[in-house]
Amino acid sequence: MENGNTTAYFILLGLFNHTRDHQFLFVMALTIFFTSLLGNALMLLLIHQDHRLHTPMYFLLSQLSLMDVMLASTIVPKMAVGYLTSNQFISPTGCGLQIFFSITLGGGECFLLAAMSCDRYVAVCHPLRYPILMSRQLCLRMILGSWALGAADGLMQAITTLSFPYCSTREIDHFFCEAPMLVRLACTDTSVFEYVMYICCVLMLLIPLSLILTSYSLILTAVLHMRSTGALRKALATCSSHLAVVGLFYGAAMFIYMRPKSYRSAAHDVVSAFYTIFTPMLNPLIYSLRNSEVKGALRKVIMRVQITRS
Repeated sequence: MENGNTTAYFILLGLFNHTRDHQFLFVMALTIFFTSLLGNALMLLLIHQDHRLHTPMYFLLSQLSLMDVMLASTIVPKMAVGYLTSNQFISPTGCGLQIFFSITLGGGECFLLAAMSCDRYVAVCHPLRYPILMSRQLCLRMILGSWALGAADGLMQAITTLSFPYCSTREIDHFFCEAPMLVRLACTDTSVFEYVMYICCVLMLLIPLSLILTSYSLILTAVLHMRSTGALRKALATCSSHLAVVGLFYGAAMFIYMRPKSYRSAAHDVVSAFYTIFTPMLNPLIYSLRNSEVKGALRKVIMRVQITRS
């Protein structure tokens, strides 16, 4: 392979080898992936079919499910094919697409979770003005903004990463193409790009997280002043699911992207797998198991299917 040959393929070393223990883990990863697809597809179906779920909160939640489906589908199928066929090669175009979609969807989800926290703030602190403040037009703008900001970061990182000349060693010690892993193989000085990439990742995480923490600080203040036990319980129930999702998502994302680029540990692969495979499965479970409206919509769909069959 020629030095700087940008048309050559990369090699993904993968997450699993072919020992019995890793074969079991691979089957578990595939099971989690298909469960994630089923759970998020079901959430999208319920929100689309049940008119009681045609509210700003569920409109935003439907986009979260869509992002989770796309994030897992961007990474897991290629990983599975590479493991089953031992074909671990990936083209520069395929690598760039993985970088673009993973960053677009991860960054978009950051801002979408911030939008969902603002929705919860309005619902708890300004319930009478909720239909006016959280209009469908505003929700649409927040959703489009989340996608656009994520896509801008993803496009910048994908194009810049693939513009570097790469050496003959093209083995990526990871199970998907991730910009921080790829730039280590470059045959040129990438320190400026790594610094800019680090700043972008920090901003993409900290700006939405600041909005989330501000929203929930205001919600906590309002909740502590509630005299009605019923209102207090309802406010806590409506926010607890979202806080659980935020904790899982930001915990994994900050571990991966807010460390110095020179730092590398075996835990990186584990946390990346949790972030890209496991978390998308948890989101619909958290929202469905802790939400009476979603469970009610699911019961209606099950009853409708039973009536159709009978």
